[in-house]
Amino acid sequence: MQEITKGTITMSNTLLDRPHTKPPSATATAPGTVLLDDKQERFQRRAILLITVVPFLGFLFAAWSTWGNGLSAVDAGIFLFMYMLTGLGVTVGYHRCLTHGSFESKPALRAFLAIAGSMSVEGSVISWVSAHRRHHAFSDREGDPHSPHLDEGPGLKGVMKGLYHAHMGWLFDPEKTSAERWAPDLLKEPMMAKIDKAFLPLLVATLALPALLGLVITQTWAGALSAFLWGGLARIFLLHHVTWSVNSICHFYGKTPFKTRDFSTNNWLLSVVSFGESWHNNHHAFPTSARHGILKGQVDLSARVISVFEKLGWVRNVKLPSGKQLSSKS
Repeated sequence: MQEITKGTITMSNTLLDRPHTKPPSATATAPGTVLLDDKQERFQRRAILLITVVPFLGFLFAAWSTWGNGLSAVDAGIFLFMYMLTGLGVTVGYHRCLTHGSFESKPALRAFLAIAGSMSVEGSVISWVSAHRRHHAFSDREGDPHSPHLDEGPGLKGVMKGLYHAHMGWLFDPEKTSAERWAPDLLKEPMMAKIDKAFLPLLVATLALPALLGLVITQTWAGALSAFLWGGLARIFLLHHVTWSVNSICHFYGKTPFKTRDFSTNNWLLSVVSFGESWHNNHHAFPTSARHGILKGQVDLSARVISVFEKLGWVRNVKLPSGKQLSSKS
């Protein structure tokens, strides 16, 4: 892959630039969505509370349990392994491969990436792809499921409400993004449909695997519990908030080297832990690019992984912006 560099980078929008657009009514459906009935909405809210609160509590307990002892090498290794496995499953699999078609992969790798992404507990593969495609279609406009710029009210209070909505509040909205509208290709793909339906078993697997690894390595139940806390709950909590920060922070504050129709920004602070996803202005300028860190010095581990897959012959037709395309949006 050819390295592409660029010069001038300007700062993103400030608080004063933030538009104050009233969001869609809760009784109406946004484009490409269906409104949940009362029973479905209650179930969704309880499920979201469960997958947000329990990992947070697990993270707190994991941090407390290391007080005076420190984090063991086993727990650190299992945490890192699970974080990279599931995080790259989201960035390389869910996002760049399945949502945007940034490259073509062998069926076995495509399935593996979808399974790894499912184990991030960020939603089933088809629901995740559907929501993200909708986000790009209406980015920072009415219909965007998680823009920080569409909440009510000006001033700091409105800013904070918008950031909360983009970060995780949108998960509680009484609507469901239509897979028939946004991901009909994946619905027709038998393997993706099976993986999508296997979300609950994969949720169990993502918690059981680190505990099993801890048990095998330490030969103790205490080791299994500690690995469950760090490689399971704490890892899910941290990965969730890194991913959600791309939705919130990277549509509010950062640098904008390329012209886009939205408020997407680049944020270098998140680049390592997000595996390159926080070069978000680059991504919105060139959505199908397999590399988000397209400028000099921009760390993008996901792109490196895709490059390795390409050299191994596991992926092909890797898409990158041409010099002409870069110049047209600079």
